[in-house]
Amino acid sequence: MKWNAKRLSVGLVVLALIAVAAVSSIQFVRTNQGKPQAAATPESLPGGSSQTPKPTPTPEPPIPSEHADVVVFGSELEGMYLARAAADEGLKVKVLDPRDAIGGQLLQGQMLFLDETRDDQYHSLVQGRAKELFDGFRNGKIRKLPEFQQYYDKLSKDISIESGVSIQSVQEAPGKFGPHAVESVIYTDKSGAKKKIEADYWVDNTDFAALLGKLQSKRMPGLEQFYGQSNIEYMSSGMMMLFKNVDWEKFKTSFNNMTPEQRRAKYGGGSVNESFAIGLSGMTDAYKPTNDRVFLRGLNAVNQRDGQVAINAFLIYTVDPSDDKSVAEAMELGKKEIPLILEHFRKNITGWEHAELNGFPNYLYIREYNHYESDYVLKPSDMLGAKMFWDNVSIAGYPLDLQGTSANKWGIEMGRPDKYGMPLRSFLLKDYDNVIMAGKNVGASAIAYGSARIQPNTSLAAETIGILLGQLYGKKALRELKEADMPALDSYLESKYKIKLTGVKGNNKIAGWTSDEIAKLDTGEIVYASYVNKRKK
Repeated sequence: MKWNAKRLSVGLVVLALIAVAAVSSIQFVRTNQGKPQAAATPESLPGGSSQTPKPTPTPEPPIPSEHADVVVFGSELEGMYLARAAADEGLKVKVLDPRDAIGGQLLQGQMLFLDETRDDQYHSLVQGRAKELFDGFRNGKIRKLPEFQQYYDKLSKDISIESGVSIQSVQEAPGKFGPHAVESVIYTDKSGAKKKIEADYWVDNTDFAALLGKLQSKRMPGLEQFYGQSNIEYMSSGMMMLFKNVDWEKFKTSFNNMTPEQRRAKYGGGSVNESFAIGLSGMTDAYKPTNDRVFLRGLNAVNQRDGQVAINAFLIYTVDPSDDKSVAEAMELGKKEIPLILEHFRKNITGWEHAELNGFPNYLYIREYNHYESDYVLKPSDMLGAKMFWDNVSIAGYPLDLQGTSANKWGIEMGRPDKYGMPLRSFLLKDYDNVIMAGKNVGASAIAYGSARIQPNTSLAAETIGILLGQLYGKKALRELKEADMPALDSYLESKYKIKLTGVKGNNKIAGWTSDEIAKLDTGEIVYASYVNKRKK
């Protein structure tokens, strides 16, 4: 009994000690609720280290991903024809626009004076969906911004467009037909969220090579080579001038009632009809800019009706369209100078006495950026020689118009082609299986670009390429096209879309030239407009 009592007594002591330990543990947990729990430190362990182990990083959530048949970067009008055609042919198209608002130079830059392409007989060369736009512009039905907006909305209807995107990275793989192919792109949307997109074809339709500039692409020499400059410079950018309260009828009547001598004295020549005012460079040349970076050249003015007028004539030099700060500075230069130009017009143009500013565009009219090498690079001799190609995607025309730079403010015309073909190969980025260049990114030398850049030329090319993508999808790649494939495709283009790319013959203006003369024409050593007359003597 004594032994049992002793054992019971010891047991009770042990139980009491356990209870005390449990209470202490509970109190420790309660006092540390909501606080980080202390972990055993390496120093407290036998043989421990004084270094604190790094915490395990939290894995990033997966990036949302989607697939499209065709991804178009940028919402410039030219590339939207490709998007529309591809979508109509049954492909899934996605437009990713680096700008905050869609429409590019047309809607944001309000470049509402359209240059129509014509041949030597003054026949219009405009085909495809662009014809509706140019017909409407010519007959006065599409002149104001809301009317252009309505046309653009019809073109982009039901196409998925994201604005305000930024390309973060491009994933490439070895190409089937060359060194490279683009597999996917990671970008951020307007809110900053990361997204991933995969596609079979990628189109750069921006005015600053948003995609091309991130690839292993080769920049070709620009106008700096032609003008002998050491620094890279592009054709001047434009800022559209918008006016209201103009008495166009009074302007037109007064101008046309003058004798030729009176017109030359007041305006320096030009022409004014019910829709357009062209030239008047004597009057514009009399304006003295306040800044050496801006210039007022001859007018390309359109009567928008109801006293509203839009003019393409104001140039801004040394603008880098890939640099937001450069563009913003140029916009400020324009906003300071255009009110002064208005005063000049009010004092010197009959019918403009009460004219007022009608706002400013949201963006510049960007004419040029870097030229990247394509499978075939268009040359001046192709244009003046009226060359046609087995893979024509456009029938083009327009003078080789090199707009001014700081080195040559007026610019220069390098010759006037009749008409010429633009091959598919001039829109395929060299060494890339699946990258297409639209609009201003056309593969042309800096001199040939003076003509190739014009809207109807590259608009038709883009639409044709969009149709080809749809017709070839699941059968063969663009790069697999052979001459033998084209007759059936050309027939489809003509029968369904009224686009005629074959059987067209232009006037070869360099017939009989030597290979040396042609080589010098292509490098700019020969200026066709001044050389051709000397050659005949």
